[in-house]
Amino acid sequence: GGDNARLVVIIAKDKTVERLKGSRPIIPEDQRRALVESLKVVDEAILGYEDMDMLKVIEKVKPDIIALGYDEEQIEEKLRKLIAENNLAIRVARVDRFKEKNLVSSSKIKRKIIENYRRNMT
Repeated sequence: GGDNARLVVIIAKDKTVERLKGSRPIIPEDQRRALVESLKVVDEAILGYEDMDMLKVIEKVKPDIIALGYDEEQIEEKLRKLIAENNLAIRVARVDRFKEKNLVSSSKIKRKIIENYRRNMT
């Protein structure tokens, strides 16, 4: 970005994660938001809307670029359609999955804790 570039990250609400993934997130939304906002490259992290109203978020943030996670195919399709329908000058990009094999997701962390617990119980 340029001199005025800012990175604003939208954090999915717990109910949204549960609806999309079938289970509640391990780390609660307020903690996920605080964790992401503490990253040096992030200027602001805000919670999304439960109804996933992307236009509401776009109007609030006014982005030039929207970067989606590697696993957000459904959202990308809807977002591109919304951008086209509203004639918005916003670029959509996808972020690749993190290549590191170690604990990079809360689900992997949970599995590792369970494995260690079971191993220590025997």
